[in-house]
Amino acid sequence: MTRLSRLLAAGALALAAAGASAQTVPPPQNVLQLQASGTVEVQQDLLMMSLTTSRDGSDPAAVQAQLKAALDAALAEAKRNAQPGQLDVRTGNFALYPRHNRDGKIAGWTGSAELVLEGRDFARITQTAGRINTMTLGGVSFGLSREQRAKVEGDAQAQAIERFKARATELARGFGFSGYTLREVAVNANEPGFMPRMRMAAQEGRVAAADASVPVEPGRSAVTVTVSGSVQLR
Repeated sequence: MTRLSRLLAAGALALAAAGASAQTVPPPQNVLQLQASGTVEVQQDLLMMSLTTSRDGSDPAAVQAQLKAALDAALAEAKRNAQPGQLDVRTGNFALYPRHNRDGKIAGWTGSAELVLEGRDFARITQTAGRINTMTLGGVSFGLSREQRAKVEGDAQAQAIERFKARATELARGFGFSGYTLREVAVNANEPGFMPRMRMAAQEGRVAAADASVPVEPGRSAVTVTVSGSVQLR
């Protein structure tokens, strides 16, 4: 027998042995699937204000230039008060599109621009928004900062784990077992996003005077962590 033949024969024997071993492994028994969740509510500490402006005209270049001038002025005012984490400034949507008449021909051009103020310093953000007179308030949203979310996620996770363990113990005893051991477990947390206050914000933006801060009031966000998996009853 050649060396290659011996190697092939050894490989075939190994595969056969592995297949036989796999066939002899008994299916899992007395395995329980379950999940539990923990939820913690916390005060929202992150504010996002969207400032917008729109222009309309027959010349697209002129409309674009007007939008750019309004956005540049708003950016200059916002950047004077910017502070990382407390007031971050970024541009949002900038769009220019044609208006068509009944015959399908271009009758004019409409454009819009957006500036976003976001951070944890509510007073700084609202006062800055009130001083910007080239754009109006288009929306207000509240959310959780990374630090706040991380803090409450830990609390919600601990709560979910304790509930998972209590549920597993209760079910094990209910089925006549003395306890359990963990087999598999997965931990998942939700990501609460910004909660908008769009209608109120639009009304306030129109009546806000120059240098006047826009009134805002945050709510609460719920952070939920879910623990799911399987346990071996014993």
